[in-house]
Amino acid sequence: MASPPLPRSFDYDPPREPWLDVLHADDTLVVLNKPTGLLSVAGNRPGLEDCLVARAQNEWPGALLIHRLDKDTSGVFIMGRHHRAQRHVSRQFESRRVTKLYVAEVDGSVADDSGTIDLPLATDTDRRPMQKVDHSEGRPAVTHWQVLERSGTTTRLLLRPETGRSHQLRVHMRELGHTILGDNFYADDRVLALADRLRLHAMALTLRHPDGGTPMTFFAPTPF
Repeated sequence: MASPPLPRSFDYDPPREPWLDVLHADDTLVVLNKPTGLLSVAGNRPGLEDCLVARAQNEWPGALLIHRLDKDTSGVFIMGRHHRAQRHVSRQFESRRVTKLYVAEVDGSVADDSGTIDLPLATDTDRRPMQKVDHSEGRPAVTHWQVLERSGTTTRLLLRPETGRSHQLRVHMRELGHTILGDNFYADDRVLALADRLRLHAMALTLRHPDGGTPMTFFAPTPF
């Protein structure tokens, strides 16, 4: 498969309404519904200070980052209210005891009903921050997928990543031959133009609550 183009440039104009979409908050965890177009954490140049973590910390001082979602990916985003909660949930991510479900809309009609992609990923040093399949230096990356709906020229998929590599779902879908609609990193101009946003959404996240270990699932409605 041909290499993807160099990353497209973008102007950062994050959404402001709603400022915070709170799915759950207690003394230990904060769970938010991140909108598309908003950075998870501040960028490394001026003008990229507004981010979900900064907004959350203004509401809950001391709230701590646990994981990230790409700027253009929406959905369930969890933070710890203190270091113990952060460590507890981070360990669940590291040991793959957190179940993550995403909805994606991809280009083309996917032939099979389900499958698994097991392709290691590494940073594409010539196209940062893009990622690439690298069988010699890449880190393991596994994604399970299932068709939810076919609509002629596109397919809606349920994705369950076992690992959490940067751009994992984007690259794996591209390697499947069905790039995610609106993907400004890996889609060609035709597929990019098929949607007004990246059609990738973190729909659900299941983990054990740090206080008591009760399994909890948090949902964010799919906005497309």
